[in-house]
Amino acid sequence: MTYLEWLGIIPRDARHKRSKKSKKEVPASHYDHARRAMISKTMVAASTKPVILSILARGEMYGYQIIQHVTEFSGGTLEWSEGMLYPVLHRMEKDGLIQSKWRISDNGRKRKYYHLTAQGQEELEKDRKEWVRVNKLLNRLWSPLSLPD
Repeated sequence: MTYLEWLGIIPRDARHKRSKKSKKEVPASHYDHARRAMISKTMVAASTKPVILSILARGEMYGYQIIQHVTEFSGGTLEWSEGMLYPVLHRMEKDGLIQSKWRISDNGRKRKYYHLTAQGQEELEKDRKEWVRVNKLLNRLWSPLSLPD
């Protein structure tokens, strides 16, 4: 199993995937239309941690809210699943970047809410600076008249 498969970003079997509801095999071509318009799996994997930290910097949220924010802020080019998100959240919690607590939501449901720790805030600032540097480099390289500073 690859890292991207473990994260739930790509199906384990690229040729066929079973639908949970129907138990029928779905050909990989069914997913091709989404792959063309979406951000690559490699970019998704690289950006997952800073995206989660950035979203949680806006306030405490439960998992499905995080997924909704990712879809909204990406304009639909990133669509995360719960199967991809929760293992990442658990790993980030184990690493001390976020903490969670169970609470009863406004609609009466018990939900696990996540928030940044001080270590998570520091990691977000470090990641932000690194991504800004990478973005500047790529903009220079892709600019038709790029000149070194």
